[in-house]
Amino acid sequence: MDNLNNKKIPPLTREQIWRLYQLSKMPYEEIDLSDIPETTEEEFARMKENRRRRKNLKVAS
Repeated sequence: MDNLNNKKIPPLTREQIWRLYQLSKMPYEEIDLSDIPETTEEEFARMKENRRRRKNLKVAS
């Protein structure tokens, strides 16, 4: 995660903004999520732990 903070993320293109807008107007049931792998219990637990650590780091700063 630290590496992400050091990278410059380019701004969205007009097409990307338009596609996100269109997606935001779709009902959730119509969005195809079949190409996204499901999160395992281990991955979910790791994400929760990382979130807890980040909160603790912000409080300590």
